[in-house]
Amino acid sequence: MCGRYKICKPVSKTVDIVKKNINVEDTDNYNAHPSQKLPIIKSYSNGKALESYEWGLVPSWSKKIEKFSPLINARKETLMEKVTFKNLIQTSRCVVVADGYYEWAKKEKGKVPYYFTKEDDEIMFFAAIHQNNQFCIITREARENISNIHHREPLIMKQSEINNYLNIKKDALETLNAIKPPELKFHEISKNVNNPENNDPALIKPIN
Repeated sequence: MCGRYKICKPVSKTVDIVKKNINVEDTDNYNAHPSQKLPIIKSYSNGKALESYEWGLVPSWSKKIEKFSPLINARKETLMEKVTFKNLIQTSRCVVVADGYYEWAKKEKGKVPYYFTKEDDEIMFFAAIHQNNQFCIITREARENISNIHHREPLIMKQSEINNYLNIKKDALETLNAIKPPELKFHEISKNVNNPENNDPALIKPIN
């Protein structure tokens, strides 16, 4: 699961990727969380655009359910089995821009937060789907060196793989399965990240 992440200067970091910026500000967000409007990359016939969509997807059928929690993650392995995701992965793909993400490990002292980044410190691109100005991040089974923290991780692609993923003429699962996860590094951080109102550089500072 991916429930929080960091993204700073999204406009500057995607200026060579997108053709148009649609009302996205070049701000610093150290605690991007569900229900927030966050930068994603979408593809149009005249090129890619950077837009702000709300994190958390609400399917039309859920309106009949009281207190439905928006879907923030979708498992790659069951995308084609779930009615909610099957059509979206074939028609409505997008890419989430991030610097790193947070995950929590269950330990005797409670849940302990960690901050994950790419080994090369380059920007991350999460595979995602969208609907009605909302998005949902696709996750995959975590690799062995990460699974002791959490059993899932976001499906991270290279910049060179963005065009292929956004091309809806390409088979969805074939495209996703061809994406190899990058090497990641991580460290324990303060539990201050648990409060979404906390948003500053201190959140990613190692505590060890």
